[in-house]
Amino acid sequence: MRSSVSPVPIQGATLRVVEDEAGAQGHTSGSPSRESPHRVAIIDATLACLARHGTLKTTVDDIARQAGVSRATVYRVFPGGRDEVLGAVVDTEMARLFSALGVALGEAGDLGDALVAGIVEASRRIRGHAALTYLVEHEPEMVLGHLAFDESDRLLVTASKFTSPFLARWMSPQEAERVAEWATRIVLSYAVSPADDTDLGDPVHTTCLVETYVLPGILALHSAMAGPAIDITPFTHADPPTGGDGTRHPEGDRP
Repeated sequence: MRSSVSPVPIQGATLRVVEDEAGAQGHTSGSPSRESPHRVAIIDATLACLARHGTLKTTVDDIARQAGVSRATVYRVFPGGRDEVLGAVVDTEMARLFSALGVALGEAGDLGDALVAGIVEASRRIRGHAALTYLVEHEPEMVLGHLAFDESDRLLVTASKFTSPFLARWMSPQEAERVAEWATRIVLSYAVSPADDTDLGDPVHTTCLVETYVLPGILALHSAMAGPAIDITPFTHADPPTGGDGTRHPEGDRP
């Protein structure tokens, strides 16, 4: 029988996990564990709710009912309520994606294989993600808000930092970070704006793209980094472009 106990108001950090020496060993002090047996069930239940109703219509009651727990249990595991649950869903899904990417990249035998495997794995997971598919269709502003400005920068940095060590087997760490960022941008670009003639979930299509555009670009990057430094970062009005001699040209005085 489901409990009908109402949630107790949360006062600030009363139920926060204490990350001390004991916490580092898998224990917590003064709060429920973030590894609660209900945590994954609640996160997966939230994903199911989001796939049906999106963020606007999903409530804590919906999540609790889907997870088969009481509303109070949801608040014990996630004191911040719905917003904290949604944040945990994003973190968990990113961790799951990176875990799968780590396996795919680690099994690659060369750079081309690594790029194809990583792009295919990421694209398939994004395309096959029911909750994300619903949000893109019905709440695009929610998704696009995380792909613009500072949020986009954080996503690119996170993805690049994770994948670049796998690519550094075939290039310098600096080159690996830049290439990892390129690959991430490619995946996001096709995820937001799919192309009829290119399916990045298809290894054949992705291999063609990698061999035609990405690998030649990497060779050009390697040559540029081995010779005189060339800034290939897109410029802004506050950061005017450089000329072939490496000097900056003021706005309005471009060659």
